[in-house]
Amino acid sequence: MNTTTQDYDVENAVLSRYKRGARQVEPALCCASDGYDSRFLEVLPQEILEKDYGCGDPSKHVGTGQTVVDLGCGAGKICYILAQKVGSAGRVIGVDFNDDMLALARQYHRSITTQIGYDNVQFIKGKIQDLALPLGKLQAWLDRHPVKTIDDVSAFEAECDRLRRNEPMIADDSVDAVVSNCVLNLVKPQQKQQLFTEIFRVLKRGGCAVISDIVCDEDPTPAIVNDPDLWSGCIAGAFREDEFPGKFEQADFYGVEILSRQQEPWQVIDGIEFRSMTVRAFKGKDGLCLEGHQAVVYKGPWKKVTDDDGHTLLRGQRMAVCDKTYNIYTDPNGPYTAKVDPVPPRLAVALDGAEAFNCQGPTVRDPRQTKGQDYRATHVNDTAGCDSDQCC
Repeated sequence: MNTTTQDYDVENAVLSRYKRGARQVEPALCCASDGYDSRFLEVLPQEILEKDYGCGDPSKHVGTGQTVVDLGCGAGKICYILAQKVGSAGRVIGVDFNDDMLALARQYHRSITTQIGYDNVQFIKGKIQDLALPLGKLQAWLDRHPVKTIDDVSAFEAECDRLRRNEPMIADDSVDAVVSNCVLNLVKPQQKQQLFTEIFRVLKRGGCAVISDIVCDEDPTPAIVNDPDLWSGCIAGAFREDEFPGKFEQADFYGVEILSRQQEPWQVIDGIEFRSMTVRAFKGKDGLCLEGHQAVVYKGPWKKVTDDDGHTLLRGQRMAVCDKTYNIYTDPNGPYTAKVDPVPPRLAVALDGAEAFNCQGPTVRDPRQTKGQDYRATHVNDTAGCDSDQCC
């Protein structure tokens, strides 16, 4: 992405624009989102619907009972949709840095939760690129210890570190999903990779990030990057579309998938196309590779595919995988399960003391490794056991 230096304060430009957007509708602030399930919109007041500045619907990919964080929650539309989707057993945390937007979201909190019958949503002030720092607690400390000297600055920084360490706003490995709707592009360029690292940090193993954002087909020009209105308008900070999935890879996610990509551009400026894209990515590929005699059969349609860890699957072949990868591929809530058939071992292998598995290079699993070298059973099924009237 273009890293041309801005001659203005990105954060203040964004904050100022969205403060105005909380007070009055700014239809040009982002591209319109559609496709929301109308059932979840019935409890929302018109003001929240009008002051929703997003480009997608990441809430589609969240399920019952989950704990979800919405980055840059704004007026709270996605949070209130999520509150209904996760149900009373779930929890929704909206994070935003804009006091005006937070006030708008909180204004309707009681009426909406009364309508849905339970209260499982909260809105907190924070920076989405620093999800460990609780700004409310930091502000309370600042009220007692105003910064006036260089020594005060050191004390302030020490308190920030202490809060992140001992009283984090969102703890490590604590949420099932992180969603965002057209907000990541608003973060300063030098803080964007930290942003992905923070998303990864707060997710549980097996959790996922679902991010809708604006992408561009070429680097924005210096003129675009140095226009504060285009930055706060979700243009100047857009991710390049061929690099956006790679941001998740760099943060150690797996199963990175483009769920939707707007075909017609939302805007074209100086010949550069800007459009909405939604990406999903999962956490949890770290760990030991142990031999469990498992395999998977990739069903196609491609002749072969390679995953984010470099495992190559050949269509129709019993591909040897380690226990960790086998569990990732066959997780019913994961990204791969529809594309592979599991081949478990006839006799389960105790992982305590199991041999290390060499994950380098594609290896076809000999059927005898899963069945056992001495397996000689014979089973004859009559037609009553067939799946089809045409069987046999």
